[in-house]
Amino acid sequence: MRREEFSITEEQEIDEFLSGMSFGFLGTVGENGHPRVTPLNYVYHQGIFYFHGSRIGEKMKHLKASPYVSFSVADEYAVIPSYFTDPSLACPATSYFKSVTASGRAEIVQDLEEKAAAFSLLMKKLQPEGGYDPIEASHPAYASRLRNVAVVKIAADHISAKFKFGQNLNTDKREQVLCGLESRGAQRDLETAEHIRSSIPVSRKKKTGKEPQAADDDY
Repeated sequence: MRREEFSITEEQEIDEFLSGMSFGFLGTVGENGHPRVTPLNYVYHQGIFYFHGSRIGEKMKHLKASPYVSFSVADEYAVIPSYFTDPSLACPATSYFKSVTASGRAEIVQDLEEKAAAFSLLMKKLQPEGGYDPIEASHPAYASRLRNVAVVKIAADHISAKFKFGQNLNTDKREQVLCGLESRGAQRDLETAEHIRSSIPVSRKKKTGKEPQAADDDY
């Protein structure tokens, strides 16, 4: 069950997250009905996911058998141990993260200009410092490579997002988590603490006139 307080509907937040990430998981189904999840690099631009790979192989066989796919992206910020909020029970142990899952129809890109544009976007993300010739369909060193590589795009017809940063906690529990993170000081703990502070469900407070109560955790 997806908790309502963790759901994200703001398009800008989802776009910023997907544009900032570069690695996701493609879900496909083959002719025999067997599912497959493939980890891969991607770029997201104007509502479309692009990824590339070999023109042959199991992934491409799956796409030919059924072009309808899912695509998921997730980023874990911090593991929250149970003892941050409870000295004995294991139940409060969880993790805070952002995740987006999309579904739609995958299409193999044939146009060399669109392929070049997709690779340019991907390189801008993965190698922002440059250090390579611009990727153009007319470039003699790129033209044959663009013809021989598969580029796939997914125009999502449905996207759901979950950004989980303790929105279900009351003030006391949230402060305990914040203290635990700030004391531990692991790599992304301070960043996680900022997300917790910015994720306080103000709209829910306005509706009820009080803070949300702490609840058992579930996805």
